Order: sequence, then structure tokens, then C-alpha cells
Amino acid sequence: MWKVFKDGIIGNNPILVQLIGLCSILGVSTSATNGIFMSIAVIFVLTLSNIVISIFRKVVPDKIRIPVFVIIIAGFVTLVDMVLAAFVPDVHAQLGVFIPLIVVNCLILARAESFASKNGIIPSIVDGIGMGIGYTIAIMSISIVRELFGAGTLFGMQIFPESYPGIGIFSAAPGSFIVLGIIIALFRTIIMQADKRKAEA
Repeated sequence: MWKVFKDGIIGNNPILVQLIGLCSILGVSTSATNGIFMSIAVIFVLTLSNIVISIFRKVVPDKIRIPVFVIIIAGFVTLVDMVLAAFVPDVHAQLGVFIPLIVVNCLILARAESFASKNGIIPSIVDGIGMGIGYTIAIMSISIVRELFGAGTLFGMQIFPESYPGIGIFSAAPGSFIVLGIIIALFRTIIMQADKRKAEA
């Protein structure tokens, strides 16, 4: 269980290692608030869909498993979409189309197909939470950097002086690619250094 959990965060991180499910990462990471709510939505959908798919894995015929997975995921995404629209409409408006797009997010479908459909309920829960935390680490790292340097704020609170003009590239679409690339490089460097120290020990 620990290996499954750790792989989702470090060894098999969906964003920083596998590079899947990048649309929402690149699209909504303009603020830390967006990042938090998107993370909660992904963890919720990923974990609950993993549970349901794991329960019915022996019942669903192979020929229709993908459509069934999509329907299950779509049910949870619809629930998340309705809750956000009801309780945090401002955030819901900012996340926009990226909430419905969770239905076809490569990360969610990949875990349904490669893990939940082949494992029991407990491992599937652990996998969903681990992968969700891995996603959270990635999107929050990017969101914090982009908001801080792009607007001088963090979670909407002024961090840099009000005279800070903001670096436009961080708020613009190309900024998400640049920040993602830098964070991936840092992440992989840290992992390589850790592996090297383990080998030397």
C-alpha cells in the first residue's frame, strides 16, 4: 500500500513524471485558489471513480469497459460541477470548462483502466489518493509561482508591494508551459540526486 501511495506522489507522479492530464494544469493554474479547488475536484473524482470501478470490475464486460468508466466518472464530475456552482460560483466560473473536462482527463481514465479495473477496493482508494496528491503538488507548485510573480498575490492576498507591476508572462498562457518545464526539471533533478545518494550509501 505504501508503494502504491508513494508512486502516485513521487515515482509515478501523473504530471511531473507521466505528463498526463496537463490540460487543467496549464489552463487553471493562474491562481492558488483555482489550484486548490481543482485539486479537490480531481482527488474526489479520482478516488470515488476508482472505488466504483474496482467494485464492478468483474461484472463489466471488456468490450464496453471504457464507456462504462466514462459514465461512472461523468457522474462524479457532474456532482462536483453542481456543488461548485452552488457554493463557490466565482471559482466555478474561473475553472469553467476544465471541470467538465475531468471526464476525459487522461489521468482519471488511465487510473481507471490500468489500476482500479485490476485491483481491489483498498488499493484503488490508496492509488486514487496518492495520484490525487501527486496532481495537487504539481498544480499548486505551478499556481503559486504564477500568481506570486504574475500578480504579486497569493490566495488573493497581497504579498509583494502594491507598486509591484507583475510579470505578464506568468499570467499569460505561455507562462504555464515555462513554469511547468522548470518545475519538472527541478523535480527530476531532486529525484535523481536522491537516487544517487541511495546508490552510494
